[in-house]
Amino acid sequence: MRDFPPRRIVCLTEETVETLYLLGEQDRIAGVSGYAVRPPQVRREKPRVSAFISADIPKILALDPDLVLAFSDLQADIVADLVRAGVAVHVFNQRDVAGILAMIRTLGAMVAAADRAGQLAQSLKQRLAAIAATPRPAPRPKVYFEEWDDPLISGIGWVSELIEIAGGEDVLPHLRAQKAAKDRIVTPDAVRAAMPDVILASWCGKKVVPDRIRQRPGWSDIPAVRNDRIVEIKSPLILQPGPAALTDGLDAIVKALWPKGA
Repeated sequence: MRDFPPRRIVCLTEETVETLYLLGEQDRIAGVSGYAVRPPQVRREKPRVSAFISADIPKILALDPDLVLAFSDLQADIVADLVRAGVAVHVFNQRDVAGILAMIRTLGAMVAAADRAGQLAQSLKQRLAAIAATPRPAPRPKVYFEEWDDPLISGIGWVSELIEIAGGEDVLPHLRAQKAAKDRIVTPDAVRAAMPDVILASWCGKKVVPDRIRQRPGWSDIPAVRNDRIVEIKSPLILQPGPAALTDGLDAIVKALWPKGA
């Protein structure tokens, strides 16, 4: 970086955008992902420079960033182009709740807001603990989370954890540690055998169509289908590994699992 703290930051995913706004450091943001929607004013305040696996490199370079923030191996090609162009890049790779909290603290330190970031992370941690400690009736509902529909992809790490914090039981918990989507592909028969009580779906930016889920061969016997407990959670709330998932995303899971309260 040319300066510390960096004056001009480009965020290629949404969670760093939301975190910088929550820290009161939004004036440092020079450009954002096209998927950034939190807080709502970001859509009119910041230029959009990327999708998720593609980016307008000339547009990013024209913004003269001190630092570009990226996420995961899926953005490796974008990162390589920026590094070759002489841009400083930091790539986060958080895949669980602890990683999200660490990302917040790390980003805070990078913009000289370590104390505020620590307070934010601690408040989120306390919120999670309070929700996890909420008494719930037994038995815990069995939950299948679907990140994509063709092929079926499940088990993204932080969502699996949040299901448990909300009082549910992830029916495919062994997938939690698998970082790559290709390693979290499941068969329809595996989901059917798990017999989930609730199906949560968030098709990565595509609208969920419950009828397509209901019409899968053999799925009419699944309790979630039989009892009409198929619930869409919007992608910005749950598929971004940042503050949104730990707040509104978790709240949406709680509501889906316990519609009458507990």
